[in-house]
Amino acid sequence: MTTFGLDGLSRRTRAVSRSISAENFTGAESGGGRATEGTGAVAASRLGPGWKISPSIDIAAGETAVLADIEGPGTIRHLWCTTDPHTAWRGTLLRMYWEGEEDPAVEVPLGDFFCNGWNTFSQVSSVPVAANPNGGFNAYWPMPFRRSARITLENLTAEKVTLYYQVDYELDEVGDDASYFHAQWRRSHPVPFGEVHTLLDGVTGAGSYVGTYLAWGVNSPGWWGEGELKFYLDGDDEFPTICGTGTEDYFGGAWNFDVPGQGYTAYTTPYLGLNQILRPDGLYRSQQRFGMYRWHVLDPIRFSEDLRVTVQSLGIGPGQGNGLPHRYRHTSDDIASTSIFYLDAPSSASRPATPDLLTLEVD
Repeated sequence: MTTFGLDGLSRRTRAVSRSISAENFTGAESGGGRATEGTGAVAASRLGPGWKISPSIDIAAGETAVLADIEGPGTIRHLWCTTDPHTAWRGTLLRMYWEGEEDPAVEVPLGDFFCNGWNTFSQVSSVPVAANPNGGFNAYWPMPFRRSARITLENLTAEKVTLYYQVDYELDEVGDDASYFHAQWRRSHPVPFGEVHTLLDGVTGAGSYVGTYLAWGVNSPGWWGEGELKFYLDGDDEFPTICGTGTEDYFGGAWNFDVPGQGYTAYTTPYLGLNQILRPDGLYRSQQRFGMYRWHVLDPIRFSEDLRVTVQSLGIGPGQGNGLPHRYRHTSDDIASTSIFYLDAPSSASRPATPDLLTLEVD
């Protein structure tokens, strides 16, 4: 077993480091840099083998590429990727399968998985996820598996997607108490008036909820983020065990993310942030759009039987007259959520329907 954190760097283990990329499709020992053909073959034609002949792959329209197919036991430690074009961020689906299951434990648009759900780059400087200029995506969520791990990317768009990627992992025993990594994506476009957006529903088993990313498009004037995040745990019915006090509060901000004199203000920190603010341009980009994340790394939400998570689409309306203050009001915003959790099973029966390109679309 490997101990992580700075203390773990000095400790010897029996783990074996491996890496899969377009320069070593299997992660085999001494298997890197052997390509004789690939996307860089023309550029490297005067250099010969070992000189960046296969740095990336092309995924044709409608095709699914297998990025990694690994025999365990082991743990994926780091994912890196970037694409051309950036519109592929909402036009491709990243999937991960554990232990040979037919249903994926992860099915999320590529950009949303890395906190960039609007096909427009934003910097993310957090511990488990980093998005760096210009579209370098990194994830450090530990992903243990006992028998096998499989990662794919499906291209739903009508054009070729060029993908550069690397999957870094260790082969070593996995503890009996290790759970499986899961991520689910849902979109309410828009949230029906007076209803809530559901992030997770009917997840059964034992595990830990560890992360939320929301791509939030505003459809009403005024402040939009009064909605509470609610976590229904272990038999909760009408009322949740964990209930937040507002959207910006859940993401670690306050007072509408509004710094006087500069308005909405972006921030990105180790465990939470408002990483993206897309303002109207006075023409075709008529709506405000935001991206925000909250990682429950130091405060995981534990559940032993079941879990449901919701957020309200709720804003603030004008005053009610007669000296009365402002009022909360329902909104019908465009909310897309990525929920990250660990579960004691390699797949979940509560997986939402696979989204099509129209459902994923960024206008």
